[in-house]
Amino acid sequence: MSASDEDAVRVLRAGGLVILPTETVYGLAADAGNAAAVAAIFAAKGRPRFNPLIAHVADLLGAEAVAELNEAARALAEAFWPGPLTIVAPARAGDAVCDLARAGLDSIAVRVPGHPRARAVLSAFGGPVVAPSANRSGRPSPTTFADAVEETGFAAAGAIDGGACVVGVESTVVSVMDGRIALLRPGSVTRAEIEAQVGPLAAGGEGRRSPGRLTLHYAPDAPVRIEAEAAGAGEILLGFGPGAGDPRWSLSPAGDLREAAANLFRMLREADRERPAGIAVSPIPDEGLGEAINDRLRRAAGFTG
Repeated sequence: MSASDEDAVRVLRAGGLVILPTETVYGLAADAGNAAAVAAIFAAKGRPRFNPLIAHVADLLGAEAVAELNEAARALAEAFWPGPLTIVAPARAGDAVCDLARAGLDSIAVRVPGHPRARAVLSAFGGPVVAPSANRSGRPSPTTFADAVEETGFAAAGAIDGGACVVGVESTVVSVMDGRIALLRPGSVTRAEIEAQVGPLAAGGEGRRSPGRLTLHYAPDAPVRIEAEAAGAGEILLGFGPGAGDPRWSLSPAGDLREAAANLFRMLREADRERPAGIAVSPIPDEGLGEAINDRLRRAAGFTG
């Protein structure tokens, strides 16, 4: 049964965990300043504590209360918030986001989500909420309420059904540290869209400041094979584009990257439930949103080189 926004706020204030919908993926949420609640997230997910969490806030003022946002960061916030962009910036002093949530770093990852239920809860709660994806660490992120409850519902004292996530991959993460602007994790806000606001991005970046950078991540139980032209023996092929495999298992029959992103984790999970020998995925263009899709697939396959 889905919780009301008011019930979710009560759970958060009491130090409990809530399954929270966002436009990207479902999150497992807690009061960012409550170290015990944050520790419960790490325990429920089996997440390594060196992996920082994103602080979700209701608006730009909420972000500026916990992060030092420079001119470039504010330009990105004004262009893409509310929405699927996370900004990594120097952390302000204070206990609104505990040290454990920041993995002991001097930076903080912050965003204003676009999902109306998430924003309603954040506004009523009145402070930052950490909400990493509501899956056990290393597994595909949940983009439906049922998948989120299946993964970490055992740990949550409340769960909000916000429907299917429309974006389907985790937020883009951009660092604005030390006078450099770097892309730490690709997402649906693309490299080109970011550069249109702030100019060319710096090469490289400090990946340790971003979640979702483990080599093996987003992985189903079945082995994943990428850039496959056809399914092998016992495999399910997730196709992309006209004529690529069984239409039932197509990420996007029309070759639409946004449709493919929205379907990616749900279809990885559905294919995995068939207990195949493996999951093969058709080639996907490595441009625009395809950069994010391929990033997730390479990590699901345990390959980032």
